[in-house]
Amino acid sequence: MLGGAGILLGVAAAPAQAAEVSYRTECIPPPISGLPPVEGTTKVEITAPALAKVGDEVAITWKFVQAASKNPDVLDLGKDTVKPTGTLKAAGAQIADIAMEGPRSNPPIPKNSDMKLSDMTGRLKLTAAGRVTLTPDAYDINVDKPISTDTKCSPKEPVQPAATINVTDGGGTSGGTTGGSPTVVPTPPTSVPTGLPTGSSSATPTASATETGGGAGGTGGGQTDFTGKEVQVPYACKTPIGDRSATSPVQINARSSGGSFDLTVQFKKSVMNSPADIPKGSVKPSMEVALGGADKGTVHVEGPTNASAIKSGDPIEIPDLTGTYKPGASGRSTLSPGVLTIEALGTTTTCTPTSTQVSLTLDTSQQPGGASGGSSTSSGTSSGTSGGLAQTGADDHGSLRALGLVAGTAVLLGGAVFTFLPRRVR
Repeated sequence: MLGGAGILLGVAAAPAQAAEVSYRTECIPPPISGLPPVEGTTKVEITAPALAKVGDEVAITWKFVQAASKNPDVLDLGKDTVKPTGTLKAAGAQIADIAMEGPRSNPPIPKNSDMKLSDMTGRLKLTAAGRVTLTPDAYDINVDKPISTDTKCSPKEPVQPAATINVTDGGGTSGGTTGGSPTVVPTPPTSVPTGLPTGSSSATPTASATETGGGAGGTGGGQTDFTGKEVQVPYACKTPIGDRSATSPVQINARSSGGSFDLTVQFKKSVMNSPADIPKGSVKPSMEVALGGADKGTVHVEGPTNASAIKSGDPIEIPDLTGTYKPGASGRSTLSPGVLTIEALGTTTTCTPTSTQVSLTLDTSQQPGGASGGSSTSSGTSSGTSGGLAQTGADDHGSLRALGLVAGTAVLLGGAVFTFLPRRVR
């Protein structure tokens, strides 16, 4: 009996095993960085119990022996600024995705040195007897200063299991498959700015307002509100600290007003925080909406300056850009996101789309002094292409979340802080 008890205790308290595996990895920098994907080798050590029973919830540790790339020779990363999250694949007797998360705990990481990532931990509730293998999968790296950015890394080859748990039938009931801390990885997804060369909109609509027409110019008792399509627009930006590229979702909406249309331009789901403190009334965005189809020219839209001060690290929010479109031709006219200009504290950045994306199509009726062939105006303000600030994007109410530099503070928007590039690739 004592011997049997000893065996049972040995199973329940089996020592942890640690095994290392390496795999070729591709890391995708944040879109705002404008940097290409890079490849390197990830080496991971997984620690988990060698033996357990059904019903147990076991703790698992993911240790980075080697990250896929280095911190390049551009910016020193400060203490406790880097946080890893990832997914561990359970297979065999039980299939599950285990959320792994590490603390934001790292020593200072100098330029051109190895990345130092904290150990990630997670938990797995065992639900079936047999052999359960544990295999590292994708992981993300978040750097929160000077601004929050994410680099996403994933395997580029089949990965071998790094550990195996032998699960005995302990009579436990099936439960959840995974536990531990949830993976929290912002996606920024997409990134910043927007802009389109004046008059470069496609003549063939690729998206339309609600396809009900609404009558020429929105008059005649038909439809009065027109919702444009959200389009992903790639931008090339000229900033005071160099050229940048990014993709941002943009939507153009309209409401008929007599023979004209009141326009609202919104940027959606972009993520960018301010790299420095910005005073109230310092950020001013504007855009030249490009016309196509029956009409030609541009329509100037703009937003008010920021109503309150923006602290370093907080989102840079800008209200919707608005203006009035007076048609210069009769027929079906298209509206596309155009050149975006942002001015802030004496700095400007101009962002121009590298390809045309039509957001809204309207049935228009020519109005005296309308746009066709020239520049439309917004509330009497002639359109222009004067420079603007840096990358932008925004939430559902037009919040702009991108700023490259403020008051002469050069923030490395496209620099190494956004991704950990091996020096030789960079």
